[in-house]
Amino acid sequence: MNHFTCLLKHELRALFIAPSTYVTGVIFLLLMGFIYILILADFTLQPHDNLPTEYFFQLYWIPVFFIVPLLTMKSIAEERRMGTLETLMTTPVTATEIIFSKFLAAYLFYCLLWMLTLGFPLLVNLTVGSSAMTVRLLDPATLLGGYIFVAISGLLFISVGIFSSSLTRSQLVAGMLCFSILFIIILGVPAVKTQSIGWFEWLEGALEYFNNFKHLEDFSRGVIDTRHIVFYFSYTTLVLGISVLITESKV
Repeated sequence: MNHFTCLLKHELRALFIAPSTYVTGVIFLLLMGFIYILILADFTLQPHDNLPTEYFFQLYWIPVFFIVPLLTMKSIAEERRMGTLETLMTTPVTATEIIFSKFLAAYLFYCLLWMLTLGFPLLVNLTVGSSAMTVRLLDPATLLGGYIFVAISGLLFISVGIFSSSLTRSQLVAGMLCFSILFIIILGVPAVKTQSIGWFEWLEGALEYFNNFKHLEDFSRGVIDTRHIVFYFSYTTLVLGISVLITESKV
């Protein structure tokens, strides 16, 4: 446990002193801020049935595609390329502690970035004042459900990034592989589901279980379904376990 704590502190320190971390954070906040402004502008032009926050969270996949690869692509790949992973494995530290410390550091920063977006509706509320729009922006159920989904789904997304980095010595390859896997996980399943209607109807139930947008829909309505939580935790554990085995086998 002491080894894991030391590794986690080292990973967090390395993460917060790296210039690329702040570049990633600024790009993320600028992008999500721009998306939020566009959503609000659209609401001023025409009425909508759903809340603005629901539309905001439905676009969660846009930053995921570049934030997760940037945060994780060098985690194991760079260590292996520089030869420090082999040196680290000669110490009493285990591969499990290495993988989980890198995973947790990236995940905490990922959650921090998303929590900063809570400032968007709060800033609008302070700027505009009390109105029907700001009340809808600060709807507790939608905000809580949306951020819970982001936190839970982020477990799987970050674990995919760590897994991709454990497969190669190249950061670029790790980033591209992570992007490809995330694309399949997030957008691939809904696309297959759409095409499978009338073909493989028996697959509909299975595809529904893997559909991230369906999970988000439930969370954004304030419905906390334990099946979704089990889904993300179980697959995160599986992916990280495979990453540990790959790291051990390649040392």
